[in-house]
Amino acid sequence: MTQPSSITTFDRKAWMSLIAGAPAQDVLALWDACAPHPGFDWLRRPETGAVMVRGRMGGTGAPFNLGEMTVTRCSLTIADGVVGHGYVQGRSKPHAEAAAMIDALMQTGEAETVTKAILEPLQKARQASRDQRAAKAAATKVEFFTLVRGEDA
Repeated sequence: MTQPSSITTFDRKAWMSLIAGAPAQDVLALWDACAPHPGFDWLRRPETGAVMVRGRMGGTGAPFNLGEMTVTRCSLTIADGVVGHGYVQGRSKPHAEAAAMIDALMQTGEAETVTKAILEPLQKARQASRDQRAAKAAATKVEFFTLVRGEDA
């Protein structure tokens, strides 16, 4: 079994969140560019279902059921025995499969290569999207100020 790389700055929760939150076409384009892909066996083929999303008012209130969300999941094992899981929003089975393969490879010696080829571009795209959204919001910001009146002095 290949030993995990210790140089990656991503932890498992972070890389799975990044892959799951990225647009499917972006993940698949980067994944396809990383050919050849290792062989694998399915533990759980991609399947689509629904999960209940819960929320809290203000982040601290009592939890409540917000609604259902469509999710696709799968699990696989690559040739050296490492297991990868993929959970993504929506119905894209190829996205879930790519997420599971990336998860498995990030637990091997290929972590540095996968980080540079897939995770870093996804992180940059996410940050660019956030910056663009912040700039758009900043353009609508209104500054309020008051002038000191003579009797207030």
